[in-house]
Amino acid sequence: MTTLNWGIMGLGNIAGSFATYFDQPDGQVYGAASRSLEKATAFTTKYGIPHAYGSYAEMLADPAIDIIYIATPHNFHFEGIMASLNAGKHVFSEKAITMNRHELAAAKALAAEKNLVLAEAMTIYHMPLFDEIEAQQKARQLGALKSIQVAFGSYKELDPTNRFFNPALAGGAMLDIGVYALAFARRMLTAKPELIATQWVPAESGVDQQSTLLLNNAHDEMVTVTLNLHAKMPKQGVLVYENGYVTVNDYPRPDQATLTLPDGQTETIQAGDATNAMNYEVHDFQETVRGHQPNHTLELTSDVMDIMTDARAQWGFVYPFEKPEDLK
Repeated sequence: MTTLNWGIMGLGNIAGSFATYFDQPDGQVYGAASRSLEKATAFTTKYGIPHAYGSYAEMLADPAIDIIYIATPHNFHFEGIMASLNAGKHVFSEKAITMNRHELAAAKALAAEKNLVLAEAMTIYHMPLFDEIEAQQKARQLGALKSIQVAFGSYKELDPTNRFFNPALAGGAMLDIGVYALAFARRMLTAKPELIATQWVPAESGVDQQSTLLLNNAHDEMVTVTLNLHAKMPKQGVLVYENGYVTVNDYPRPDQATLTLPDGQTETIQAGDATNAMNYEVHDFQETVRGHQPNHTLELTSDVMDIMTDARAQWGFVYPFEKPEDLK
């Protein structure tokens, strides 16, 4: 089987994690690019990657590279995605995949035109535990999903110069941590949800510091989402069924959950390995590139992006590099 060669665009902390944990028998991290050859060389030397590029354009021009992993700050994702697709490369982008639905629609259209695979690097869509929870729902006759409660709180200093609170760097809770909470909800819902109501508290810098969202779908599966970028909260999701509920802690990369039955008895549901989370998503992406499975997660990503865009539209929160019409 032909080895798929990956190139990394953007060399921050998440790129280092990707290079560290990448373990695919039919794929390899072939190269990494920065706007500085010195930085790219230091990165490739550290992680044992064979090729360094002093510009993104140089990497995209290399015919040996099949897939671009985009690990730049998310306000630069769209630029990197479009350049990569135009260069004939499949694209695996960190989350949030784009800033808004307008950008995502353009990226999806170009990927379809070029017959290339575009997907978001969202571990939640690939963790085996979620398939096992759905299997247990049927086997244990838990009944229909009624509601989901999901929270994510991360304590970050209220410093307007860092990426978390800087509008020029696309700061704010929604695109940084909200994408995880909404991806968890969307992964477990049986139909696309709509935003029913939302409220937010902006930071002094103008980005969203705290928010709540209420969602519902055609099957009356209701979702409450709570986000905070200046207060620690558990990364916890609760799936409420007719005949019990399932609690998933650390839901971005979980390998176990707790089922609580109506009589109060609890059981543990286990599947997969949290330490291998990144490789689950990389494996699935490669299988899609090879034509062995459909690109089933892009629809989920699109649904999440619609909700995030709708929420910011209701808040009236537009980044300085966006136009108001981008949120329509």
